[in-house]
Amino acid sequence: MRVLLLGTAAGGGFPQWNCACRLCTSDAPPRGQDCVAVSADDRSWYLLNASPDIRAQILSSTALRAGPGPREIPLRGVLLTDAELDHSMGLLMLREAGGLPVWAPDAVLHALSQHFPARSIIDGYGGWDWLPASSASLGGLRVSVLPVSDKQPKYARSSTEDGPWVVAYRIVDPVTGGVLVYAPCLKSWPEGFDQLVEGASLVLLDGTFYAPDEMSGATKAVGDGAQLAMGHLPIAGPHGSLTRITRHRANRPGTRWAYTHLNNTNPIVDPASPEHAAVLAGGAELPGDGTEFEL
Repeated sequence: MRVLLLGTAAGGGFPQWNCACRLCTSDAPPRGQDCVAVSADDRSWYLLNASPDIRAQILSSTALRAGPGPREIPLRGVLLTDAELDHSMGLLMLREAGGLPVWAPDAVLHALSQHFPARSIIDGYGGWDWLPASSASLGGLRVSVLPVSDKQPKYARSSTEDGPWVVAYRIVDPVTGGVLVYAPCLKSWPEGFDQLVEGASLVLLDGTFYAPDEMSGATKAVGDGAQLAMGHLPIAGPHGSLTRITRHRANRPGTRWAYTHLNNTNPIVDPASPEHAAVLAGGAELPGDGTEFEL
C-alpha cells in the first residue's frame, strides 16, 4: 500500500492567508490542508478527505495526475472523516471527475445535503454515490471505522442528527500486511482507539495543537481525556497524545507514529523549535507535504 501525504496542515493551511503571527511570518516550510491518498496497486487511488487545496495537491503528485487518456484519472473514491469544510470542500473541485463514490458517517452525509448542499451541487455533474463509511471498499484494501468524536462543524451546529460526526479509519493491505490508521481529528483518546492502532504499520495522528492552552487560553485540558473544546487532543502534557505514543512504543516498537493536521498556531511547524525537537524525541515523526510511505 502506498500512502501519499498531500497536505499536513489544519484548516486554512500554513501559513494562513489572514494571519501575521510569528509562525506565519517565519521561514517555516509551508503546508497545505490535510489530505491523504492511498493505493494498493499504484493505479487506483483513494482520497482520505478532500481539502480545498485538492487541485494543487493532485497536480503536485505524478501518481494522481490525469492520463494516459485525455480524460482518464486514477481517482476511484473519497473517504471523509467528518463534515468540516477543510475536509470536504475539495469535493466541489472534484466535480469534473464525472462521478465518484464518497464514503462518510451518516451524520456527515446528512450535513453535506441539508446544511452545506455540496451533494446537490455535485450530483448535477453526474454519477456520484454517497455511501456509509462502514461500506467502504478500496480496491482490495480492507477498511475499519471507529467513531472518535461528536464534534459538529460550525455550519451544522443546529443539526439534531445522531453521531458519530467524526471517525478514524484503519486500512489494511491483505497482500503486504501493511496497516494505516488515519485519525486527523481526535477530541480525546477514545475507547477502542488502542485496539484500532494495534499492529498498525503507520498511525497518522491529530497534531492540531501542541498545548491545551494554545488558542490564547480559550480551551483547557479536562481530566484524563485532556479534551479540547475545539475538538482536538493536544500533543503535550501528561494526558496528551505524545504520552500515549511513548507508552505504545514501549510495548509495540514496530509502529510508526506521525503527526498531521498541524494548526498554524502549533510551534512544531517550525523545525527549529524546541517543541518540534520534543516530538521527535518522543518517538513521533513530523512529515511534510509530499511525504510517501510504503506499507
